[in-house]
Amino acid sequence: MLPRSNRMVNPADFRLAIRSGSRAGQQRLIVHCRTDEDSDSRLVGFVVPKSQIKRAVGRNRVKRQLRHLMKERLVALPQGARVVVRVKHDALGASSCELGEELDQVLRRAWKKWDHREGGRL
Repeated sequence: MLPRSNRMVNPADFRLAIRSGSRAGQQRLIVHCRTDEDSDSRLVGFVVPKSQIKRAVGRNRVKRQLRHLMKERLVALPQGARVVVRVKHDALGASSCELGEELDQVLRRAWKKWDHREGGRL
């Protein structure tokens, strides 16, 4: 399970990552990511809208799968990383393997966009 110290719980962190971070998405997931230079911690948050997955059982199942998958990927994130994973309705029927592959793809694309954007500012 994703350690509590790495869970994004502050609404301001969610807002900042979604509004000013880079974004990449596919069929099941959308990832927003950015780095916070003032922090060494890596934070990950999940958004599973009721409009996408109606039943609480399904929303909780998808969140559990994603927390487990992100725990394995924490070490690959840069220091100060802020990642928000938004879920679409197709994620409910997906296996952990399928979610993991898609998560890797969208994380790679989102960080590539962030690096390109940050590199252009310097």
